[in-house]
Amino acid sequence: MSAADTTTPAKVPPPRQAPPPSAVARQPRRGRTSAGSGTPWLLLAPCLLILALVLGYPLVRLVTLSFQEFGQSQLWGFKPAESVGFDNFSKVLGDSEFWAVVVRTVVFAAGCVIFTMVAGMLIALLLQRVSGWVKTLVNIALVASWGMPIIVATTVFKWLFDADYGILNALLSKLPGVEMVGHNWFASGPQGLAVIMLLVVWGAVPFVVITLSAGLTQVPAELEEAARLDGAGAWGVFRFVTLPILKPIIVMLTTLSVIWDMGVFPQVFVMRNGHPEAEFQLLTTYSYDRAFVVNDYAQGSAIALLTVLLLLGVVAVYMRQMLKIGEVE
Repeated sequence: MSAADTTTPAKVPPPRQAPPPSAVARQPRRGRTSAGSGTPWLLLAPCLLILALVLGYPLVRLVTLSFQEFGQSQLWGFKPAESVGFDNFSKVLGDSEFWAVVVRTVVFAAGCVIFTMVAGMLIALLLQRVSGWVKTLVNIALVASWGMPIIVATTVFKWLFDADYGILNALLSKLPGVEMVGHNWFASGPQGLAVIMLLVVWGAVPFVVITLSAGLTQVPAELEEAARLDGAGAWGVFRFVTLPILKPIIVMLTTLSVIWDMGVFPQVFVMRNGHPEAEFQLLTTYSYDRAFVVNDYAQGSAIALLTVLLLLGVVAVYMRQMLKIGEVE
């Protein structure tokens, strides 16, 4: 036996085993969690402070006034503001005129939202099928109409539908058998609100079109092509491919449109020369009239607070839908 054969072989250490998952999970994080936990709040602090000053104080004041008796005497300091509990809400909720205004506001907002979303979707789909220069011209027109001040747009529509000098009546009168010269579109509430609804839709469509056009660029062409190969038509591709992908954007736009259209004020106020008739009253103008025309600031605040609660219900539905979409994804 040689010397090489008598050499003791070196011992190889056994391989290290990975710790069990439970041991890894028990190991505390060092430094990053404790040091960075306050950073997001620190960055959000300026924005939260501005929101508290701009929105917090008016909201607190609104809630306070709605539970008080507050009129001209209290405004000028001749009498102190006295707490009346829920009397203002009882008067408002027991008034049949208030419920008529609520129904009118809901119908008006629903009509505006439906027409806005349908028109915006159609225009966005059409823009995907036109040439580049046509799309550019349409986008310029949309941005120009979107950027037009509400007062200017309202004045233009007021002239278009004027009974004596309105261009729309003149154009309609040129049709065979149609005589619209001197027709007053605001002689009845439904016709007048339809004109105001058209104004609101005209101002809201550009934002919807631009947002949906951006969303349509994220729809994979491969999915659309596969759906066509499976025999789906244009409606089938839109329903089963495009619509599900755009659902989060549609939910967001619909919710924002409901909030904006429920809060329509300048269009009605300016169109009716600052004195909307009873059949043109929406929740915003009704609250304004109660507060600054009747000088019952407490009841006007109660109506405004009820409007806020109604809109919070819309926001709650929106958040629930977004959570459902997140769970599916």
